[in-house]
Formats: sequence, structure tokens, C-alpha cells
Amino acid sequence: VQLQASGGGLVQAGGSLRLSCAASGIMFSANVMGWYRQAPGKQRALVATISSSGRTNYADSVKGRFTISRDNAKNTVDLQMNSLKPEDTAVYYCNLEQKAVHYWGQGTQVTVSS
Repeated sequence: VQLQASGGGLVQAGGSLRLSCAASGIMFSANVMGWYRQAPGKQRALVATISSSGRTNYADSVKGRFTISRDNAKNTVDLQMNSLKPEDTAVYYCNLEQKAVHYWGQGTQVTVSS
């Protein structure tokens, strides 16, 4: 499984960004895709996930501001981030879990200036 992330960048507080991730080599249609983030000096943490059936899960800190979506036909997952805050600054990682195995994409930097 390979995950290729795109998007990210520098934005002012209150702005929006969209992250996208394309997966290849998926062996099972039942899986969970999502995004995690790691800020400097902190552990990697869940941002949002979405199952192949469309069930979503969000970290409390992003509820109401971020929206995760996926296209099963294209094996892609997107993260629309609105009302960004400086504390959202982190490296964001695309993730796919299938059969209890996690796969990671390369990180993409999101920086929110105050």
C-alpha cells in the first residue's frame, strides 16, 4: 500500500486548506482512511478518520471545522480544514488501516499564522 498526500502550506488564522491523499495497492475494500498530525514536541494524534462505509470520527479539537471525505472508486481521502487556528500547525499524515495494519503517507506541513 502506498499513500501519496498533497495540499498543505501556510495560511493565516481563520483561513482554509484542503489536504488530499491517494492510495494504491489496497488489497481489501473494507478499510479506514484518515489523517493524523504531529506538532513539534508532541505525539502523533488522530485528526479524523472515515471508514469505507462512510462512518466518520473526529478529534474534539477539530469538530465543526474540519470535514473528512473519501471516494472509494478513486481510493482517495480528503480533509477540508476551515477556520484554521495556530494550534492546528503540524505535520499532517495520511493513514490507511486494513486488517489491523496501518500504512502511512509522507507528511505534509500545515502552518497557521496568527
